[in-house]
Amino acid sequence: MSDNRQSLADLAALTGAPVPVAPEVAANAPASETTDYMAPISNEPVREPMPLREQIIDAQGRAYATGRRKDAVARVWIKPGSGKITVNGRDQEVYFARPTLRLVISQAFEVSDRVGSYDVIATVKGGGLSGQAGAVKHGISQALTKYEPILRAPVKAAGFLTRDSRTVERKKYGKAKARKSFQFSKR
Repeated sequence: MSDNRQSLADLAALTGAPVPVAPEVAANAPASETTDYMAPISNEPVREPMPLREQIIDAQGRAYATGRRKDAVARVWIKPGSGKITVNGRDQEVYFARPTLRLVISQAFEVSDRVGSYDVIATVKGGGLSGQAGAVKHGISQALTKYEPILRAPVKAAGFLTRDSRTVERKKYGKAKARKSFQFSKR
């Protein structure tokens, strides 16, 4: 058998479709011979900019969102202010005594470059302090994107809009805990 090598032009002649031309060839061709099917081909899909979501605020000028983490549920309101964060009626330094928990809460503002520009009022129920801090962070992130929809991209890229679904695994019967077995005795 002979080796028949065919080009795109041969294939286009068979199907009757226009022949795609490389950008170098289209640039060297005279203007009268250049047609729209000779446009350069790009491997990247054409992306239209995403339409911005609408700003969602209440009558008091606040944005509201619910955040969840483990067994904790946080209801969060944000409004423009000096950066004061109140959790369950107490200041964040009092409620979240550990600096790491306060750092978790402020991550959404740091990613969006809005540190100290919003006041936060949050009520949290359920879970422990770590879960509550994660729930407040999730709520702040959601409320921030409702107040300023342009911030959705950086906050989403950091992963703060997605609820962290990891929870404690349940205890199974015949086991000491979720996976730990009782001590085995051979005799």
